[in-house]
Amino acid sequence: MQSEMFRIDSYLLPGDACHVAHKDLARRWPAQAHHQDYFELLLVERGETDHWVNGVRQSLGPGQLVFFRPADRHAFRADPNSGCRIFNVMFRPETAQHLIQRYPEEFAGRFFDSAAPVPDAHQLQDDQFKQALGLATRLVNSALSLAQIEEFLLALGNQVLAPIAEDPVAMPNWLADACTALRHPSVFSAGTAGFVAVAGRSHEHLCRSCRSFLGTTPTAYVNRVRT
Repeated sequence: MQSEMFRIDSYLLPGDACHVAHKDLARRWPAQAHHQDYFELLLVERGETDHWVNGVRQSLGPGQLVFFRPADRHAFRADPNSGCRIFNVMFRPETAQHLIQRYPEEFAGRFFDSAAPVPDAHQLQDDQFKQALGLATRLVNSALSLAQIEEFLLALGNQVLAPIAEDPVAMPNWLADACTALRHPSVFSAGTAGFVAVAGRSHEHLCRSCRSFLGTTPTAYVNRVRT
């Protein structure tokens, strides 16, 4: 799919450090996909949307949270029947780099800093979804300062995603890498066997590590990523 460049300066008002939109997605594919010179996240509030990203086709529904990087090429088409309403947050690369450097244990290699072939995505459970909606709503109604966007991203990582994110301090690198790789459809479509393969460890070793660091089994974690 052809791709055009979107630029954050086209969206920011003078003095703003980020752009926030609460909107309905179009119910048709755009003429072409886009990439951008900024980082971005999307939270689906209601409805569903088809999503094309980096050559992969996905379906996103309520509670789906996706982090986009500048190089990601993507496009959306809301479900013709249900439509799709989202929160969309854009922020500058300087903000992302500051957070990665200031809080490497929380952000380096994770969320918007993921190096996976497709953007990092999370299916929020009820409590996490309510928290994320509250944070996004407050951001929409706030002064869009640098402090506000950094506070929003820190709260999202430390509060909303903490129950479903891996422990970056204690988790071994091989397991963190396997969890990131698992989000690619070519891996999670293979189920637990795909998780074992990308981990490069025995099934028993992976089971022990998942229970220790993720508080769940490999199969349950795969199902969480799939939903």
